[in-house]
Amino acid sequence: MNALRKTLLATCVTAACMPAAHAEKFFSDSSISLLHSADYEAYGDRQEEDTVFTFENVTAHDWGGTFLFFDRNHGRGPDKGNDNVYGEFSPSLSLGWLTGNDLSFGPVKDVYLAGTYEYGGAPEQNNILTGFGLSWDLPGFQYFNTVGYYASNNSSAAGFSDPDNDWQLTVTWGSPFEVGPARFLFDGYMDWSTAEGDHASEMHFNPQFKLDLGNFTGNPGVLYAGIEYSYWNNKYGVGDDDIYGTESAVSALVKFHF
Repeated sequence: MNALRKTLLATCVTAACMPAAHAEKFFSDSSISLLHSADYEAYGDRQEEDTVFTFENVTAHDWGGTFLFFDRNHGRGPDKGNDNVYGEFSPSLSLGWLTGNDLSFGPVKDVYLAGTYEYGGAPEQNNILTGFGLSWDLPGFQYFNTVGYYASNNSSAAGFSDPDNDWQLTVTWGSPFEVGPARFLFDGYMDWSTAEGDHASEMHFNPQFKLDLGNFTGNPGVLYAGIEYSYWNNKYGVGDDDIYGTESAVSALVKFHF
């Protein structure tokens, strides 16, 4: 299993680092976001106010794509006032491109290898996820993807033992739509992971609903404003309502693409 995970991740990273001469880039996009909420679930099962800065970058190529983000906030609970940074890097490799065959079937457009590296946060994480994904062609969606991961969980924080490895299902989607002259985007993700010996099962549902402000000035897709909702059952897999409980937080959101 360890050898397979390392091979899958190495293959995805190698594809992500391929010279431009060997790949066709479809698009690349970077963005920064500011989110603010008074409902974030903090240590001690209480709600706290915080502001989160997020940087994101996504690329799409004929061989697959990459997704990178990091969040920075001011800490909550015992880390209140201490800046926390958490990030993920997720490369993918199209098996249709790799094999030269059309792997589409029904509403499935392609099958791909997927990897994710999770780092930082509080407590600090250093996790590697590897698996397989499906890219779906669904009406009304610009993209819709499902990935099944095996997560190799590690903690870099002093005093914390490594969590048991688990399995994770990740769903990501983006659905643009219009109401009169207004353009909207409904996108986000859902993570569900299995319960293991030392932690409970988690489910984190994190959609965003945004209005395209740039469209009103002839610059669509540049500036958005809206809300983000975070529903996080058994936050961090603790499974103890006296420590974290379940997060249900609505955040104000401004997002700028460049």
